[in-house]
Amino acid sequence: MATASKTYLDLVNDCDRFPYDDPLASPSEHWSSIYRFYLPNDPRHHGLMLSSTVQKMLWTDDFLVNHQARTVHLDPKDTSDLSKSCTTALSKQVQVCIDAKDSFHVISGRHSEPYPIVGANYPVSLERYASTLFGIISRGAHLTAYTQTSEGLKIWVPRRSPKLFTYPNCLDTTVAGGISLEDPFECIVREADEEASLSEDLVRKNAVVCGCISYVGLNDARGGGEMGLIVPDIIYVYDLELPADIICQQNDEEVKEFTLMSIDEVKEGLARSEFKTNSAIVMIDFFLRHGIITVEDEPNYAEIVARIHRRLPLPTGPSKIVG
Repeated sequence: MATASKTYLDLVNDCDRFPYDDPLASPSEHWSSIYRFYLPNDPRHHGLMLSSTVQKMLWTDDFLVNHQARTVHLDPKDTSDLSKSCTTALSKQVQVCIDAKDSFHVISGRHSEPYPIVGANYPVSLERYASTLFGIISRGAHLTAYTQTSEGLKIWVPRRSPKLFTYPNCLDTTVAGGISLEDPFECIVREADEEASLSEDLVRKNAVVCGCISYVGLNDARGGGEMGLIVPDIIYVYDLELPADIICQQNDEEVKEFTLMSIDEVKEGLARSEFKTNSAIVMIDFFLRHGIITVEDEPNYAEIVARIHRRLPLPTGPSKIVG
């Protein structure tokens, strides 16, 4: 067994990897290879794209690419209904990627469910697998189910299937899923049944909303797809205390098995870096809220709290439409 070595701050660093800018310094080098992605009639950029992605993409005529300014503007010909025309243009661009022989690995010839572009002034969606190519904000919902036992609090922890495209065989949050065109809680209700055999009635009556966490990741080898893709992310977190007679059980092919772990066992899994990177910070957030991590025993307490509630470098809400 590997020696436990990761601190809580190490785990945060593994997830929140995009550099922070020093306001007193000149623009950091990491911005020199990043293109900003824009929607029509909005001066704010909604995505952060790697130069390698922009160079490889076979752009349709719905996009204007300016290599000198390092910008990509979505510019659909039909502007009568921007919501529809922008979503259609993005869908066509994904199809071009799928049709190309040398496609992006993160898409790998596959369609996926729509993800809304967070902060847009009108509803626009982009397929989930392509969202990281455009560097838009992803949204997820995670639920931590726990039980009070005679031995103390224990948490239901699944191990992901070894066949999954991302983070195979890693430990995970009890229930987790990407949010498509739905509310975060509805995502939790659906995923709780699909992944953990938890009934809709149980979840609706007992799950507790606990806010959200945010970070900016960079895709790594375990995440599948192209390395270094920028992943701004918002995760809505929920707790669910279960009675002792309720057991989480595998209900789909994404989960290999469930284990009811003690806090010490979860800590060991975290220290060995066995958890999916964003699930590790969801667990850290749970520990903070339940007094398992305290300011008295964690020297990096303040930085950890700040880092898992990062202000994202993209808009998270609409603004007044300009133009």
